[in-house]
Amino acid sequence: MTRNLEGEFDELSQQVIGCALEVHTQLGPGLLESAYEQCLAHELRSAGLAFELQRPLPVPYKGILLDCGYRLDLVVESRLIVELKSIDEFLPIHEAQLLTYLKLARIPVGLLINFNMVHLRDGIRRKVLNYRPAAVSPSR
Repeated sequence: MTRNLEGEFDELSQQVIGCALEVHTQLGPGLLESAYEQCLAHELRSAGLAFELQRPLPVPYKGILLDCGYRLDLVVESRLIVELKSIDEFLPIHEAQLLTYLKLARIPVGLLINFNMVHLRDGIRRKVLNYRPAAVSPSR
């Protein structure tokens, strides 16, 4: 049986969200992002998921890659970016940041998770980047 790609990403997203819910249940809101990151890493490890913490993200500029200090909070199974926050509320810039990370890393799916919420479900955003091939110009 062949699984479609979207279904695989959705399943992985759900696993990560389940781990995040466990962290939030245990800790609640109000801690630093770094505390949630380490606890979520523990939950992902316990769930048998492969991940990288603080993966460097170079910025491509005019044909070269520059280390500008950007780091992805978590990359799960090499196919899902998880950007963590502990803030009062999401702003449009937070979603724009995740979308930019998805483009630069060439990873199509990401989760933005804000642990500083009474109910974690109110602090989760899932973004899917749709890659479309560039249109080919007809020859003149």
